Amino acid sequence: MTGPHALKPFLLAFPGPLRDRLVAAVLSGEKVATTGLLVEYEVEAEDLPEPGERSALIDSDGREVAVVEVTEVEVLPLGEADLGLALDEGEGFLSVPEWRAAHERFWHSEEMREGLGDPGFVVDDSTMVVVERFRVVELFQEG
Repeated sequence: MTGPHALKPFLLAFPGPLRDRLVAAVLSGEKVATTGLLVEYEVEAEDLPEPGERSALIDSDGREVAVVEVTEVEVLPLGEADLGLALDEGEGFLSVPEWRAAHERFWHSEEMREGLGDPGFVVDDSTMVVVERFRVVELFQEG
């Protein structure tokens, strides 16, 4: 959206196959939560989202495909992530260890470490994460 009421972008992962899968899961209603690193917000000097905040879900081509509304935000140590979160992420995880392994692969990726400015970045149980729960409030038509 452009103009005075433009929404900030809601970005999942980096553009490419993973983002495409995540966006599809949001659009299908399977994905109602996402987890990011608190340090990402600090590095970007970005405020944490707040319930009621709306953003434009962006696909890998940079298109706005939906409006999502944050329903809940929780900051917690990674070690406290539970099965409910793993299931709400809508990526087919059936256990917390499976969810965590996939997230660690992403957070330990070269792209993420570069974005954080820390080539040796690693997470552990005490790493603070930001859990956002959300709902789709509007779908945009293609074309």
